[in-house]
Amino acid sequence: MELIASGREADVYALGRDRVLRRYRHGGDTAPEAELMSYLAASGYPAPTVYDADGPDLVMERLDGPTLLTAALSGTADPDRVAAVIADLHDRLHALPARTAADPADRILHLDLHPDNVMLTARGPVVIDWRNATEGPPDRDVAMTLLILAQVSLWPVEPALTKAAAEALAAIGALLPPPSTAALAWVLAMRRGNPTMTAAELAQLDQASALVRHESAA
Repeated sequence: MELIASGREADVYALGRDRVLRRYRHGGDTAPEAELMSYLAASGYPAPTVYDADGPDLVMERLDGPTLLTAALSGTADPDRVAAVIADLHDRLHALPARTAADPADRILHLDLHPDNVMLTARGPVVIDWRNATEGPPDRDVAMTLLILAQVSLWPVEPALTKAAAEALAAIGALLPPPSTAALAWVLAMRRGNPTMTAAELAQLDQASALVRHESAA
């Protein structure tokens, strides 16, 4: 199989022209992720079509087009466009009812919805990587997006990437309701417990949180 992408937890292999295999390196059960993605697709939300889930392996449709991050770095999507896409995807996701939560105000949360997890396809933006998805107050999802962008904006290398993240942080913060203090505290705790975070990233969390609070208050 041809390896076409790698992330912190998984590798993606081509399965012909129309399908890919996403394989998690440390095992796990992809069935819950597949069930959620199928629910979203059936509800009209732009998630990849799932064909099979078996242990750590997930077979999905192969998407065409660049990521929203690639478009931002190449100059084909300016910060306002990036913000509009991300805000719309949050709004559409949080308009859907949660599947299992007892609180009717809870919604499905992606919890990793940033420009590198949005593919710009022929049918429009499609959200990938639903591994962290759960249910809860929707402002947690917004807080996580903003916190991830704030962290990237603080990276000491890749100036183009840090600039794009800072611009997206400001633009998205202007479009979405600011997350509550409780939501930001919740996502901070989640990031601190994330085993894929490096020591340098963990050390930046307090500064990143301050940036989110600043943008939310602007």
